[in-house]
Amino acid sequence: MSSGSSTNPSVTQEEIKHLEFIQAIVARLGNGSFLIKGWTMTVAGVFFGISANNPGWKIAAAGSIPIAGFWLLDSYFLRQERLFRKLYDDVRRPAVPVELFSMNVQPYHAVVPWSKVIRSHTMVNFYGTLALVDMAFIVGGIIRVAKG
Repeated sequence: MSSGSSTNPSVTQEEIKHLEFIQAIVARLGNGSFLIKGWTMTVAGVFFGISANNPGWKIAAAGSIPIAGFWLLDSYFLRQERLFRKLYDDVRRPAVPVELFSMNVQPYHAVVPWSKVIRSHTMVNFYGTLALVDMAFIVGGIIRVAKG
């Protein structure tokens, strides 16, 4: 091997292409997650703005539905990304047998459970904060209605 070469001779061109395919999927999933967060902020902002100007709690309560929906959808994207990262790790290791060009992430489902992804720091920090703000609008609306 020449001193200028940084490639591993045991990795074939097909394996490199396989890794590139997986990395492209991970990148698309990450982009999808970013877009979902943008839509979440937009929709939540609309509900928060309307709730701030209306004394009722019903609109604020309705705002919790898209927050929960986007939380689940984004969790799906994050889980898929983590599953493909596990596949990537196995494909890059010569000792782990993975069928060439396989995109099967089924073997990793037990390692990356839904419950763990939904409660991850990323999800809880972003969507939990929005849910708390929404809850404050709901409670504020209930108090305003009770006062009369």
